[in-house]
Amino acid sequence: MEPTGNRLLDLLPRADGERLRSRLEAVSLSIKHVVYEPDGPISHVYFPTGAVISLVTYLEGGMAVEVATVGREGMVGLPVFLGTESVPIQAFGQVPGDALRITAEAFRAEIKRNGPLVRVLNRYTQALFIQVAQVAACNRVHLVEQRCARWLLQTHDRVGADQFLLTQEFLAQMLGVRRAGVSGAARRLQKEGLIRYVRGRITVLDRKGLESAACECYRVVKREYDRLLR
Repeated sequence: MEPTGNRLLDLLPRADGERLRSRLEAVSLSIKHVVYEPDGPISHVYFPTGAVISLVTYLEGGMAVEVATVGREGMVGLPVFLGTESVPIQAFGQVPGDALRITAEAFRAEIKRNGPLVRVLNRYTQALFIQVAQVAACNRVHLVEQRCARWLLQTHDRVGADQFLLTQEFLAQMLGVRRAGVSGAARRLQKEGLIRYVRGRITVLDRKGLESAACECYRVVKREYDRLLR
């Protein structure tokens, strides 16, 4: 089979992959395109192939904090896999791009087969849990500049391109800090020649330098995804 561009789907054996593909619909997600609302019904499960989707929790007062991002390495709609119909988290497009989606009803029918897809998603669930736990620790301990570099590296991996759209306001929201903090971190990374940031567009100039500027959280999460999803 031709690769879909999504890591989970491309791990499936041929017969299972072809059966699932027949139920998938190609869609394009824009920035802030809402995939599902907090405590709302989840109508579709998404497998990003180019888009990056943010999972965000809202605190009293309206402050939003990102708990995880999902790109071509994963899927959005894990509560459906785990047997629930909603979750107190919002999922929306963070970086525009393409995805494949399947209705929740058709996805549940596929899960009932208890085949290779279930085994792949079990491993993915563990990988995502590790990401959420590591990001929680990262947001508590590490400097904004380190966290900014970590986030940019994750997005760089998922987009598969050196350039992507990103406003400072959006990045501040994702890191749970004030915009001034992100502005200062972005200026320092740009001054060091690691990125170029012009009018809401990030260009990664020095990937290795950005990895050196990031905290260990990026390496821990990447290692676990590579270990579990192969």
